[in-house]
Amino acid sequence: GAVALLIWLISMWRRGGQYAGKIHHIAALIGIIVCGVLYTFVTNIAIDKRVVSTYFGNIAFAYEDYGLPYCFSASLFNTGISEPNGYTKKAMAKIDKDGELNQTATSRSSDELPNIIVVQLESYFDVANAEFFTTSEDACPNLHNLYQNYSNGYFKVPSVGAGTANTEFEVLTGMNLRYFGPGEYPYKTYSKKHPTESAATALAALGYGTHALHDNTGNFYSRANAFSMMGFDTFQSKEMLDITDYTPLGSWPTDDILTPATTEAMDSTEGPDFVYTITVEAHGDYPTYKVIENPAIGVTCEGKTQEQTYAWEYYINQIHNVDEFIQSYIEELSKRDEDTLVIMFGDHLPTMGLTESEVATGDLFQTKYFTWNNFGMSKEDQDLTSYQLVSEYLNRLGIHEGTMTNYHQSKIAAGVKAGTPEYMTDLEALQYDILYGKRYAYNGEDKYPATDLEMGVSDVVIDRAYFFDGKLHIYGSNFSKWSKVYVNGEKVTTNYESGQCLTIKASAVQNGDTITVCQVGSSNTIFRESNEFTVVDPNYVSDTPGSAEQPDEDDLEADDESSQN
Repeated sequence: GAVALLIWLISMWRRGGQYAGKIHHIAALIGIIVCGVLYTFVTNIAIDKRVVSTYFGNIAFAYEDYGLPYCFSASLFNTGISEPNGYTKKAMAKIDKDGELNQTATSRSSDELPNIIVVQLESYFDVANAEFFTTSEDACPNLHNLYQNYSNGYFKVPSVGAGTANTEFEVLTGMNLRYFGPGEYPYKTYSKKHPTESAATALAALGYGTHALHDNTGNFYSRANAFSMMGFDTFQSKEMLDITDYTPLGSWPTDDILTPATTEAMDSTEGPDFVYTITVEAHGDYPTYKVIENPAIGVTCEGKTQEQTYAWEYYINQIHNVDEFIQSYIEELSKRDEDTLVIMFGDHLPTMGLTESEVATGDLFQTKYFTWNNFGMSKEDQDLTSYQLVSEYLNRLGIHEGTMTNYHQSKIAAGVKAGTPEYMTDLEALQYDILYGKRYAYNGEDKYPATDLEMGVSDVVIDRAYFFDGKLHIYGSNFSKWSKVYVNGEKVTTNYESGQCLTIKASAVQNGDTITVCQVGSSNTIFRESNEFTVVDPNYVSDTPGSAEQPDEDDLEADDESSQN
């Protein structure tokens, strides 16, 4: 964009000639200054009169409502958290007057700490709460069964129709997005480069292994950077997963891949685990034409066009699939002989043009959360905000660790409701102090340093390779569609055959070359790299370990099956 603008300016200068009249430099400068002052003045009045907002629940809608100049400048220049009035060391000490924000306490022994698994469900809400359509049968029977038997409640989120990473940020950090700039994603501004306290840092202090999972790219929303800064040990993004099943449109992976990925992450560490799982199957856009010929759930909409009905039919059937994923996910966890708490929630309502009158709650910023456990945790329904969720359930487990966790637990215990001045004023000051201030709450220390995040939990391994039919066939384990072969450090065109086999052109490699397999994200980011493997004697006369060799019959049969599939 900058280069295009520069070229345009040069071309206009060359074509336009030189102005021959008198240029009033002082008057022009004064005019520019006056315009700038007026823009600031008028913008402040517009904010005070609520003509424009300083909070964007959906940045696309904000651009439609408030226009490009305001939204662009606000998003570009108004980031971070402004220093609150009266911010001093004494004021921060008053917030932590009993010293409880920095306590480290748990009523459980290390052997009694349960696994804690938080599952963020993309665009998920209980479709039974919609007021304008009927379905042929219950689209979410497993969800409703969990409602009946385990703790749940309405869930206040910071965005609608989009902004997954901001709900995620609030859940993980216990911080409120409203104090950041309009339309800001802290993952892409602050947490991309700065250590950030989170549920992962709090639980790691108690010996938990901390894992993040997502069946989308690792660089999306700068998650690979942010999760390192937020104290996670591992992150399995889609580049680490052997994904083969997709939604009917082929737009997104189905979420069933996350079930084995979760158990694999838990098996990679000793002791209790904290796993944050992010789904993607129900992501938009939703087609306005018939896609599913025989849908499991029939949908009838009132007051909607045929195109809109098709979109809702597709969405509801994807939600039905996610409901089945939830059941299988919990069934798999129940097989483990380990105490486990699962907390699931919808990150935001779908981008479907919903209005407040069309949902039972009358609030587009509310979804639902629900839980499951296998150790007799009592059912206590409670409505929560996304920044309270983890703190409340850690409190129910008797876990008091982390400054933000302890803050929310103290307010909830005192009966102070979220949204009240008593709750929010101190929360704003605490967030500013931790992220941008002098860290009085941490006694000036860097309390939660970043981790050396490991992408994936299993090694990518090359076992053997051989030449056949004009290709080098590379066999090993933990390959994915994002695996790329590097020959002597240079990436070459790679064909994915299966999770155990990749191929490259025989002409891309020569006798004695070294190859590796790398899991590659966007911008050619190498997330994980295999062992080095030396290609020796492409004429198949060598059977030296670690070299290309003559294929055996089993390999040839596997290749035939891959080509047929």
